[in-house]
Amino acid sequence: MRKNVFAVAATLLVFAGATSADARPSREHAHDSWNPFVQHSSSSVAERGERAAPRSAKRQRTASRNRGQHVRYAARRHTAEASYSSSGSHGAGPRPRAWCGWWMRTQRGGGAHLNLAWNWSKWGSPSGPQVGAVVVWRHHVGEIVGRASNGQWLVRSGNDGGAVRTRARSVAGAVFRMG
Repeated sequence: MRKNVFAVAATLLVFAGATSADARPSREHAHDSWNPFVQHSSSSVAERGERAAPRSAKRQRTASRNRGQHVRYAARRHTAEASYSSSGSHGAGPRPRAWCGWWMRTQRGGGAHLNLAWNWSKWGSPSGPQVGAVVVWRHHVGEIVGRASNGQWLVRSGNDGGAVRTRARSVAGAVFRMG
């Protein structure tokens, strides 16, 4: 009896782990499959000399329904980024989900590795808190733009409450860098 139960359970696990090719994500564009704005056309497939696989009707309906969501999201994102175009965001690449490091790149330059806030702690040279310094916390980065009346530093940073914002902050435990 135990052997039969074990055999049935093992069989179910094998079938549960198996998926059809349609259910598995394509590895053809794995490097950009996370990006909802990348649309893979059949022309790119044709350029490589491959046949484009026809979409099932269900996949076409889903893609059509999601396309409107992506367009609306792209419009909101474009509007939010419009204010950065004058500050040099050209060449900074697409804005990531956590974008304080990306915003600092639009202000100070630097490679894509600086999208990660903590990587700013290795940028430039060490300094103390002063106007013009980059202030780095473990998961956030900004620039000091002044001193508040309460003695705290005024820090301007991206992705502070979902926007670029200047506010008085305690800089205790932060790292300061000058470029």
